[in-house]
Amino acid sequence: MPQQDRVEAGTAASEGRRQGLLAPMRRLNRRTAPPLMIYLVAGASGFTAIAETFWVRQQLGLSPGALLALAAWLTVPWTLKMVFGHLVDTVPILGSRRRAYILLGALLQLAASLALSAAAGGITGPFSAEAVYVAASLLSVVGLVVQDCVADALTTEVVDRTTPDGTPRDPDAVQAELGDVQVLGRVALMGGAFAVAGIGGWAAQILPTATVFLIGAGIPLLSLSAAVLLREEAGPPPERPQWRILGGGGAFAAVLLALGVLDPPFAPEIGLLLSLAVLVWLLRRTMEGVPKETQRAMAAAAVVIFAFRAAPPAGPALQWWQIDVLGFDEGFFGVLAQIGTGLAIAGSLLLGGRIVRLPLGRVLGWLAVLGALFSLPTIGMFFGLHHWTEAHLGFGARTLGLVDTALSTPLVQLGMIPMLTLIALHAPPGRQATWFALVASLMNLALQAGSILSRGLNAAFPVARGEYALLPDLVIAATLLGPALALGAIALLGRWLQVPGPTPAAARTS
Repeated sequence: MPQQDRVEAGTAASEGRRQGLLAPMRRLNRRTAPPLMIYLVAGASGFTAIAETFWVRQQLGLSPGALLALAAWLTVPWTLKMVFGHLVDTVPILGSRRRAYILLGALLQLAASLALSAAAGGITGPFSAEAVYVAASLLSVVGLVVQDCVADALTTEVVDRTTPDGTPRDPDAVQAELGDVQVLGRVALMGGAFAVAGIGGWAAQILPTATVFLIGAGIPLLSLSAAVLLREEAGPPPERPQWRILGGGGAFAAVLLALGVLDPPFAPEIGLLLSLAVLVWLLRRTMEGVPKETQRAMAAAAVVIFAFRAAPPAGPALQWWQIDVLGFDEGFFGVLAQIGTGLAIAGSLLLGGRIVRLPLGRVLGWLAVLGALFSLPTIGMFFGLHHWTEAHLGFGARTLGLVDTALSTPLVQLGMIPMLTLIALHAPPGRQATWFALVASLMNLALQAGSILSRGLNAAFPVARGEYALLPDLVIAATLLGPALALGAIALLGRWLQVPGPTPAAARTS
């Protein structure tokens, strides 16, 4: 190659790297601001969590059983996300399919916070504080789910699929821009959580609970600002609601709720299989009209991502050991959480723009392998690594814990970005919110599958509090099973992972 060509090639490669790192930040504009603001609200909604925990424990008369039942009820709106997403796509409110639902969700969240503030202040009228708490909790969750559905749909609409003259844009450019928007969405969500993690605990310590809830009522005002900022452009008339999705989703949620409350034998396994069957059926209905080649590639990608996210955690025994043997306390676990979230934000910004431009199989394969390798500091401490490092290098278990967290935590969010990009890229026109809710629900089921696998591993290697002889075997088995699932799925389906770009029929502008 001539010298000039080599220089030009090197310059182009360098420019590509710079674009990969800086591309997500360049997507910050008026169009992307509304969904990002909604994600920020979702992350910051945990501001009142610590104050709420102590208030419920000290002031309310709800039993542990009642709280567990309420927790089961609070999962139902997220289970019904497919229904809310379909409503957002097909049922306009006063002619609006986006702004009106943002306002509705934000007002529900605002009303919930004000009701909790009144209850904490003893102002409940004829109702008990317990009744107000239950009602406000349900209102808050429904408000968050509705806003999340709209934000998901907006992330697919803020990237133009055609040029001003109607010509379809380069699919690679569209995918890269959609990936950048998803990076910003993850950063906004984590940024909201990071911003309130310390402040929420501080506020719970020094302020009355009613005041903390009242401050929390200001958080959804950001969503109201997003609704004002949103430019909801006129588009084609919405599709008619599909009652099989609305009715089927409601029946599905009712069955899952019954399984959670009645707790029959093998309830988690039954719920997982039932959920998979229903979601696959609904996805097939939603993908009608999508080319067969794209359907096959998306199915392969979904299986690979499912396998990647189904990596089983070791379970609570590992944390017990860290508390009892290593001496990790609540404050240190808080530090680990804050550091992990901060590094996940940095990793998403620095690497997210690059990985959406790489093949999905390669990204998830490397992330699975790195995740196993980054668990080695923890595994090493089972065999006295922290004692050796303290004697020879001057640092011990806490430093190794920080290293483990610093290396492993960003991988989880990085694995989400290519998945969300594919969902956004191939969202069927007019069904964006429905599509996002269905595929995201399918991917979230992978976490449930991981929990079931974890339960099986804990049965094979039983660990009791204070008896940690089998804990190394448990953690090593979980560490090896995760990459084995991901790499096995990639080996079987890797040849079908190349998802075709959007067809001209799918081309659209927001």
